[in-house]
Amino acid sequence: MGRRLAREFALKILYRYEVGDRDLPGVLAAVLEGKKYTREDTTFCRELVNKTVDCLDEIDSNIMAVLKNWGYDRLSVVDRIILRLGTCEMLFFDDIPARVSINEAIELGKRYGGGESGRFINGVLDAIRKKYESSNTK
Repeated sequence: MGRRLAREFALKILYRYEVGDRDLPGVLAAVLEGKKYTREDTTFCRELVNKTVDCLDEIDSNIMAVLKNWGYDRLSVVDRIILRLGTCEMLFFDDIPARVSINEAIELGKRYGGGESGRFINGVLDAIRKKYESSNTK
């Protein structure tokens, strides 16, 4: 599957979660089980989804802190989830360079978001990266 596809599945799982299917273990099982993916990839997907949900308040506050002239409630569901995934990776997955997380989020935005999603996601996540690099967090 690879981490890129694992991120796509994480996006789909979190989309279902966001629109009301709060049975996260059930959604994870429905999307991942019974398919021939490597253990490493399914583990990464599960960890990314669970960490995003578990740390949602912290992740959202980091996103809101860098939004300029844009209300958080104006974000599309897909863009919001992609921003959450990218922010989660930067904050909690030390083995993934921040630029990789940003690039992967941009690609998700181009594929699943609106016409300007890739550029918007890049700007927001890069601002978060700079904030944390300046504070030596990552």
